[in-house]
Amino acid sequence: MGIILGNGKLINQEGKLTPAEILVEDGRITAIGESISREGHEWVDCKGSMISAGLVDVHVHLREPGFEQKETVATGAAAAVRGGFTTIACMPNTRPSIDSVETVTYILDKAKEAGLARVIPYGAITVRQLGKELTDFAALKEAGIFALTDDGVGVQSTAMMKKAMRAAQELGISIVAHCEDDDLLIPGAALHDGVVAARHGLPGIPSESESIHVGRDILLAEQTGVHYHVCHISAKESVRLVRDGKRAGVHVTCEVTPHHLLLCDEDIPENLDTNWKMNPPLRSREDRAALIAGLKDGTIDMIATDHAPHTAEEKANGMDRAPFGIVGLETAFPLLYTHLVETGELTLQKLVELLTVKPAQAFGLPYGRLEVGAPADLTVIDLETEKAIDPTTFASKGINTPFSGWACKGWPILTLVNGKIVYQEV
Repeated sequence: MGIILGNGKLINQEGKLTPAEILVEDGRITAIGESISREGHEWVDCKGSMISAGLVDVHVHLREPGFEQKETVATGAAAAVRGGFTTIACMPNTRPSIDSVETVTYILDKAKEAGLARVIPYGAITVRQLGKELTDFAALKEAGIFALTDDGVGVQSTAMMKKAMRAAQELGISIVAHCEDDDLLIPGAALHDGVVAARHGLPGIPSESESIHVGRDILLAEQTGVHYHVCHISAKESVRLVRDGKRAGVHVTCEVTPHHLLLCDEDIPENLDTNWKMNPPLRSREDRAALIAGLKDGTIDMIATDHAPHTAEEKANGMDRAPFGIVGLETAFPLLYTHLVETGELTLQKLVELLTVKPAQAFGLPYGRLEVGAPADLTVIDLETEKAIDPTTFASKGINTPFSGWACKGWPILTLVNGKIVYQEV
């Protein structure tokens, strides 16, 4: 007995929504058509909503092990499927860091136990993410890591990064980088080095602290031949460097977050609400425009949330001491659909690609595809109903978002992973 997603709509090759139904059997998509016989199958009414391949997020902080008060694998996976994400890649800045086979196994076991989103962990590039000693890449790959990164911190040593890239290339593993040159950072800086920081008399985080590492690493990737991926790109100079790298034939990809696409530093409220503190920070209007342009011309390959939950108590510590980061799994699609697609900045087809097939293709994952034979990771999205973002309803432990109260359309109402219904709007 299979499941039929009936009374749905798919995006056709012309980018139009057309009536369609999908049959799922044994964890795979086995038929797609305008009408499929219900005989012997469970029929699920999609209520005229869009059916998409399950969303893929290559940048999520699940916090476990070590910071379970912020998030766990189970609560993060629940937030993911509520937001339409079926595959999420979790970052290694946990305690202990994901720098051992034991920690990789622990996370995979927790994800299996939760039985919700598919969780694929990153492995740390360096032991304890200290930048001094490479982890055992081969053992981590064998244990099931997705790629390698020290996200949360930048690899400061050029020699160490080159050594990592060479080793990763030999094993066919991607190097993923949080780009930040610590030499250019001022202690306590929390905002972009721009007009808002200046108005409040605060030290700023300069764009070049990101772009210098982007440029350095693209040159190293050219030398080593590794697949190099830039996390949460935010500065116009970084976009230019990635564009130039692609033109030169370097195997470089990058991601951008919903918050950097939709906000800039001038949007930060005068009370300096710490739910607007993230790293990299919200940058200038010009930077935001460069990110949109980069999405449109293909320089930026995908959208990733950088879901980063923290406790309310931590976020209450003021702009200089509160931790960086906001949550994003449960709000990404509605925000992007409402404020980029409905405004004409992106097509619906392009947005779906940026959240499904593009991240999967970049990292060689067999997900993000809506076609017969593909894994039955599917998301049904209501493009008509409008409601406000309410953090008190989140499945995530984190409620740290600057988007509270924003009215959006494009809410996921049903999510399947491997053919199993893991979320259904009540």
